[in-house]
Amino acid sequence: MTSQTTTQPGSQPQDTQSRGTKDRVLIFDTTLRDGEQCPGATMTLDEKLAVAELLDMMGVDIIEAGFPIASNGDFEAVAEIARRAKRAVIAGLARAIPADIARAGEAVRHARRGRIHTFVSTSPIHLAHQMRKTEDEVVEIILKTVAQARDLVEDVEWSAMDATRTPIDYLCRCVEAAIRSGATTINLPDTVGYATPAEYRTMFEQVRARVPNSDKAVFSVHCHDDLGLAIANSLAGVEGGARQVECTINGIGERAGNAALEEIVMAIRTRGDVMPYETGIESTMLTRASKLVSHATNFPVQFNKAIVGRNAFAHESGIHQDGMLKHTETYEIMTPASVGVSKTSLVMGKHSGRAAFRTKLDELGLHLSDNQFQDVFDRFKALADRKKHVYDEDIEALVDENLATAHDRIRLVSLSVIAGTRGPQRATMKIAMDGRTLTEEADGNGPVDAVFNCIKALVPHEAELELYQVHAVTEGTDAQAEVSVRLKAGERTMTARGADPDTLVASAKAYLSALNKLSATAVRLHAQHAAAE
Repeated sequence: MTSQTTTQPGSQPQDTQSRGTKDRVLIFDTTLRDGEQCPGATMTLDEKLAVAELLDMMGVDIIEAGFPIASNGDFEAVAEIARRAKRAVIAGLARAIPADIARAGEAVRHARRGRIHTFVSTSPIHLAHQMRKTEDEVVEIILKTVAQARDLVEDVEWSAMDATRTPIDYLCRCVEAAIRSGATTINLPDTVGYATPAEYRTMFEQVRARVPNSDKAVFSVHCHDDLGLAIANSLAGVEGGARQVECTINGIGERAGNAALEEIVMAIRTRGDVMPYETGIESTMLTRASKLVSHATNFPVQFNKAIVGRNAFAHESGIHQDGMLKHTETYEIMTPASVGVSKTSLVMGKHSGRAAFRTKLDELGLHLSDNQFQDVFDRFKALADRKKHVYDEDIEALVDENLATAHDRIRLVSLSVIAGTRGPQRATMKIAMDGRTLTEEADGNGPVDAVFNCIKALVPHEAELELYQVHAVTEGTDAQAEVSVRLKAGERTMTARGADPDTLVASAKAYLSALNKLSATAVRLHAQHAAAE
């Protein structure tokens, strides 16, 4: 009886014969590339570097750091991440275009281990309507561009975009050509989230069996969640022989998102009895990574999100609480500590000191500089004077706001609103902008409309409001309101959040934060265009 040894890049795993030995599944994180393509999820260079550093620390095998040809900013981010990475392979994405591949090669050249990830469409619908190429023409493109990439780096990944809607005969032909030209990893993505687990597994089994040189490459899965099947499909692909999973923190990504890294890792770890695989991820850092990405993108994690959601280890039902008191495994299939969540918590209030507050931040996986800590601590004290109970979620909201507004050029100074049945509703607002203090009054069709009209008068702009959403951070009538605002200006979209016990103040903070982000992005784009000229 034979057993499968640990998989390394460039070697194709065989079917496991013994459940006593676990195959290594490589984790390819694309939070900084596919995740950032989610509308409104754009990150600054510093935020990208922080996310990449944490991914490297937690054991991610490959970090797809960006799309170097997309912009100077993306190129610089990939290049800087490549310089700083200590363990992970750093990948840059490139279309099957010579200029793209050259740019990606330049971006990853300083990495200890660099990878070029190039892709081309293979499905009939993409070839007819997007590529407008014949099957033979696409095969020639694959041969030339993969060879070009292999001349630049030893580690080349090739992806068949829309593989799950590609006829199997043609898919096998393309895969064989890519490997023959030097691809060491073959990715067969479910680009539009169309496949079912059985179909996806069968596709990998057939391609690996029919392509004569398939043993010379590692096969990879990349699944989108349009039908809510990204995790199931990813694991089915692994069962079909793939040994690399492409995923993102919190499952962020285009449309309905990608397979969530934390769910893949913990599914494999928790159900090792039926999935004899292992990853190199330090799972106790998953919650910290989730919070960091949520803060950087201003995308809140849904409360009932698997593994890292606020309610993932919360029990309110009396029956569940009774079971948990008697034995935790009655309703928990993994321990909170295994994903970086502390079982115990400090009760925080207005009498809490700096040491207790810093300990609480550490427990929550929130790490701040001294200046950031002092600012958040002052806000915490002010909130504690207004609220009877300060919950972990309140503290997280304070940190969110601090990180999101630390470099804002426009800040809310004061706000008063007249509202009620007698109308019109009227807002008076004072802001600080570029060293000046400005005041304005405005009417509106409701108090929120009045607040936003004030902002438009103070900071004239053409951005359109695409989303306004309010939810309570915690329970109770004194709960903080957390407001999400999404603004669109031309092709740029920015989402921001604001939190305050006063919903109208939270609304103003969120709107101003989104404006600040749009303004900062416009400045960066202007600088990039000027440099290009």
